[in-house]
Amino acid sequence: MATKPILHVVQKDGGTQLKLAIDYGDNMQALFKPMRFPREQQTLPNHFYFTDFERHTAEIASFHLDRLLGFHRAMPVSGRTLNITTEIYQIADGELLKTFFVSPAGNLCFHGKCSYYCDTAHAVCGSPDTLEGSFAAFLPDKAFAARKAWRHPWRRSYHKRKKAQWEDDSDYCSLVKEISPYDEGRRLLDLMDMAVFDFLTGNMDRHHYETFRIFGNDSFTLHLDHGRGFGKPFHDETSILAPLLQCCIIRQTTLSTLLRFHNGPIRLSAAMRQSMAKDPVAPVLWEPHLNALDRRIGIVLQAVRDCIARENSSQQVIRDDKIDSKL
Repeated sequence: MATKPILHVVQKDGGTQLKLAIDYGDNMQALFKPMRFPREQQTLPNHFYFTDFERHTAEIASFHLDRLLGFHRAMPVSGRTLNITTEIYQIADGELLKTFFVSPAGNLCFHGKCSYYCDTAHAVCGSPDTLEGSFAAFLPDKAFAARKAWRHPWRRSYHKRKKAQWEDDSDYCSLVKEISPYDEGRRLLDLMDMAVFDFLTGNMDRHHYETFRIFGNDSFTLHLDHGRGFGKPFHDETSILAPLLQCCIIRQTTLSTLLRFHNGPIRLSAAMRQSMAKDPVAPVLWEPHLNALDRRIGIVLQAVRDCIARENSSQQVIRDDKIDSKL
């Protein structure tokens, strides 16, 4: 994905922001998300989670984090620097071509068509025609590996004034546990993993998730679409941990991994720094984001301690889903 010649580019349908489907030939494709601003630019304080800009670096870093935590549920992602003229404009077609223009500064720009930020004022611009971005591998075609999309039980309201039910109901997890597929098997523990993962990245934008149909309710959850993570390195959004805080369960292997990175000798920040060092657009993350990972692991572990104290039993909180089929 980082070096293979690009044969064709088309705007990817769906979603709220601009992304491109990259075709390499031989049935190889990738999803491209462009760089919009420098790594040290934080989420704008007056932006809601559902209007935040997506960050290409968040996609790259989330893949590395998913792998280091032992989840292996995210598609591979690599950074790459493109020449907009030869690697996008000259091989694009359709409506995308109509959105290219040269800015007053002499940079080549385009904006495509989407729900948010696809206009001249929010165009993606090169320097003058060089552009960095993330390239995520495509999942297998649905004809070979059909997937099912699920509404996340802890989905936010996506409204500037309304709250979701779980935000006002501290006993919300009891309701979730009565509903299939969360009443047995691995699914609820997978959502705890996802909550930990999203909290570490700061991603509040988890409204749906997907699984492979062929495995039924035994399928693991896919970790997809992380562009709104890594935006607030100095703020820890504990509401992302609501599934863990309300259900008070965590997978034993996940807890062991968090403890290993917390206690050392290699902290999570160092492991991430080393893992991302060879990416073509390294350094991927602004240093405060790496420091935030170590701080947030401590917050997760304290939440687990609080749960054990509340339940007065570590066995009720720390679960091995190879043994505990009924949650």
